[in-house]
Amino acid sequence: MEQRNEGENAKKPWYQTTFRWGQTNLTEDDPVRCDLSFWREQWKRTHVQGVIVNCGGIIAYYPSSCTFQERAKFLGNRDFFKEFTDAAREAGLVVIARMDINRAHKDFYDAHPDWFCVDRDGRPILYHDRYISCINGGYYREYIPSVLREIIEAYHPNGFADNSWKGLGRNQICYCDNCKKAFLEDCGLELPEKVSWEDPVYRTWVRWSKKRRTEIWDAFNAVTQEAGGEDCLWCGMFNANPHHAGESLIDIKELCKRAKIIFCDHQRRDPLNGFEQNGQNGSLLRLASHEDIVVPESMAHYVGGPLTFRLCANPAPETVMWMLEGISGGISPWFHHIGGGQNDKRQFETSTEIFTWHKEHEEFLYHREDLANVGLIWSQENSDFYGRNEARDKVELPWRGFARALTRARLPYLPIHASDIRKYVGRLKTLILPDLAILTEKQLDDVCDFVKQGGGLVFTGVSATCNEDGEPSADDRLWKLTGLKQSGKKIGTFGQVDPDWERAGAHSYLLLPSKRHEIFSDFEKTRILPFGGGLCMTQAEGPLKQIAGYIPSFPIYPPEFSWIREERPDIGTIFAGTLESGSRVVYFAADIDRCYGRCGLPDHGQLLANAILWTLGGERPLVVEGPGYLDCRIYRQPGRRIVHLTNLSGCNTMDYCEETFPVGPIKVTLPTKNGTTSLMIERLKQHEMLVIPDEE
Repeated sequence: MEQRNEGENAKKPWYQTTFRWGQTNLTEDDPVRCDLSFWREQWKRTHVQGVIVNCGGIIAYYPSSCTFQERAKFLGNRDFFKEFTDAAREAGLVVIARMDINRAHKDFYDAHPDWFCVDRDGRPILYHDRYISCINGGYYREYIPSVLREIIEAYHPNGFADNSWKGLGRNQICYCDNCKKAFLEDCGLELPEKVSWEDPVYRTWVRWSKKRRTEIWDAFNAVTQEAGGEDCLWCGMFNANPHHAGESLIDIKELCKRAKIIFCDHQRRDPLNGFEQNGQNGSLLRLASHEDIVVPESMAHYVGGPLTFRLCANPAPETVMWMLEGISGGISPWFHHIGGGQNDKRQFETSTEIFTWHKEHEEFLYHREDLANVGLIWSQENSDFYGRNEARDKVELPWRGFARALTRARLPYLPIHASDIRKYVGRLKTLILPDLAILTEKQLDDVCDFVKQGGGLVFTGVSATCNEDGEPSADDRLWKLTGLKQSGKKIGTFGQVDPDWERAGAHSYLLLPSKRHEIFSDFEKTRILPFGGGLCMTQAEGPLKQIAGYIPSFPIYPPEFSWIREERPDIGTIFAGTLESGSRVVYFAADIDRCYGRCGLPDHGQLLANAILWTLGGERPLVVEGPGYLDCRIYRQPGRRIVHLTNLSGCNTMDYCEETFPVGPIKVTLPTKNGTTSLMIERLKQHEMLVIPDEE
């Protein structure tokens, strides 16, 4: 286990020096079933430096004096949190008390009904026979602070975590008296009558609700730091996906600005995204805060997916690839088991090798600068107020399309919040706006300034056309700068695509001209490319020129009917050109990014990558050649560069990853002062980290 009080780290707070984490998410029967000697050995085998242990909230694992904290069913007279904490402290580990404060039993509700959520008819909102606590009531404002103080006084944990602290999501409005009063005082309005993005009062409520949760974050930190000292932190937990965070009324950017350590609750890949999402998670959260911040992520070792089996081991390759991807993006590994028992011992073998590797290479994994020169821009406002109820189709799919295309092309990128463009602009050669409809005035200033100074731009759809409510904006500076103009008309297929051959509304194509732009360099043998999406009708009135036309959809069944009825070279699907500033710009009126995010057709991924490569003008921080689907990242530390290669070949199946498929040989080339330097990897199994000294 780690010796935490040696050398320079002894001078730093725990949240800057604790890089490997373990969580035993206790169950009510653990006081009689859990073998602490096993966990002592597991901590030693995995070299963890910190543990997350259940303490209080829904269920208390210690003898609390706070009325209505329900004791674990089999706790008896024991203080199981103390037993676990004492064992961890004997091992020299940081201890984080896990809370779960989102619901309570009926006796609690009966005593304080005004502390819990109610629907529009005044009925309490229940999940699984438990009453949901309201963030604007005394439960959050009075009761939980008293619990936190009690725990700090008795056990002195280093901090607190809770992945369910956020209260109700945005699809359910609480109408309790506390909410009514606070909303009226803060906004001068009555609560919205229903969930409706068309209602400006609801949109105001969404913003207000996010602000209230940020205030809760600040209030809990004020309590823990006042009672436990400046390094006793309320760490909460939140998801790295802006859309999912938005549904929970969490403002990722605001919390990243405040956090001293970011506890990420993104336990596995989701049905839309592959393993590479976890590398992106690490980069997105660190860049939204600062690159040196530690980002531990809870990584489920139990079975997830279409069905969840909390007590059984997840297929090891599934968990391992998620962990490796996260580490490549700067995430700190955190094993997560449900229950202290050992019904399925296979899950405890998954982390050992990776955690050991992480410990041995720790010096190369932190305090480094990402050398990617492509910025993929995001904002939660775009997901919330432009995406609204269709955020998956309107926002997530275009983002996913570009992220996947960049990974497929082995192009490292920075996922940057729109407010941070100026912060990272010195590193960037190209910006990507994936149908980023909402840009504030300042964000739009930063994009336009970047382009005016010669930076490359790839943008799609209705980027930079909406105000902060998601309504049409009169600020068309980016469009004037690029010489493009939209008519407001859309054709083709947006949203979900019907695969029925009898209704082939999405059977459309891109029409390539005889004289081709460079981004079509891989498509010399075809005059058409599959499309199948929606198109924003656009005209070019400046340096950008139309470089591809359109073939409207036509019947495809029976096959005798599958012939082109009409070609429309006059309808622009892609535009490209060079501005006076030297900026290379590509605009996709056709939503190829959304199509690629939805279906993963290689032609679409290659087209997106070619557009990015053209705007880069050959400036790449590394080139990786060879077979396989690889995620590639590059960083700098003083005197050296660090390259991560993660082999995802065959891993991103719809079901579970069962094995990895080695590939090779792989050639890695990096620019140097005197040209380039190259290295060969004969066989790449799961991952490789290259440490390359810089030339003198």
